[in-house]
Amino acid sequence: MSTSTRVDLAVLGVRGRTPVSRVAGAGPSDDGHVLIDGLSAALPINDTSPYFLDERGRITLDGADIGLDVDLVERPRFYDLATADGVPYEQIARLHGRDVLATTVVQTCVRYAEDQRCRFCAIEASLAAGSTVAVKKPADLAEVAAAAVAHDGVRQMVMTTGTSAGRDRGATHLARCVRAVKAAVPWLPVQVQCEPPGDLATITELREAGADSIGIHVESLDDEVRRRWMPGKGGVSLDEYRAAWAEAVRVFGRNQVSTYLIVGLGEDPDALVAGAAELVALGVYPFVVPFRPLAGTLATTVDGATAPDPAVVADVTDRVARLLVAAGMTSAGQKAGCAACGACSTLKSAGA
Repeated sequence: MSTSTRVDLAVLGVRGRTPVSRVAGAGPSDDGHVLIDGLSAALPINDTSPYFLDERGRITLDGADIGLDVDLVERPRFYDLATADGVPYEQIARLHGRDVLATTVVQTCVRYAEDQRCRFCAIEASLAAGSTVAVKKPADLAEVAAAAVAHDGVRQMVMTTGTSAGRDRGATHLARCVRAVKAAVPWLPVQVQCEPPGDLATITELREAGADSIGIHVESLDDEVRRRWMPGKGGVSLDEYRAAWAEAVRVFGRNQVSTYLIVGLGEDPDALVAGAAELVALGVYPFVVPFRPLAGTLATTVDGATAPDPAVVADVTDRVARLLVAAGMTSAGQKAGCAACGACSTLKSAGA
């Protein structure tokens, strides 16, 4: 598969449906999960895409088979189970890609008021739709993780959280959840994701709880872009992010810390790549993803934002991949998390 085809699919998505999909939430998209050439891919479900995915997993472009080896990710068996309280496991954690269990441990965000919300985020939409629960109990997450491993071969877990009003910004509950999961499935690698905590000692608390890697997601290194797209989160200074990344690398190690960089928010591509180079030098993996208009977000309902030019995404991805490979920091070295999975990016297809 050419990188350009993979990027086209990542940006334009496919028409059709898949057994495993994600609708609403924090993003990055309403997507269907497949394997392309053996790699996990989260493809936006887009009814205007020129690509069509049929029920057998065949992708066509204007009716012509494009020759990709595609397998559908099957609906996991743990989705048929529920806790003793009657909460479906699917509302507690979900399968992402082939073998990643993902959960948002707190499905609300202190920054969700319209004048503060990240414009690409719909973290509370799935809660409003009744498809998840507001706060996941550590014991329930441990129960679901054990079932997902036993029934569906899950091999890693990602825990993210909406931001709380506390100084820890939600990291303390993440630590509780990690401890519970690790007690149930000690060998399961876990990535935690949060904003920079007000007290950097919290990063050590997350590591001591059992987290194997951490994502501290900035989305853009351009302050003007951050103010426009993330009016609340943009108030957390880049200096605070840099301090958190440096401490996280000290605690978790080089290439066990990552951050999202979104292509298509208006940041100059050359500046984005230069920022990625700075992150790589710090030991932080810049997880480059295309902006994907997500239904129900302010970006689509108010801004009318559209996906970026695939050629720009391909160029940025290729340049960042070369930086990562040269530094010996590839997704294969990540113990758990978005970079380890790679489904929402095309960096793996580019060799990183």
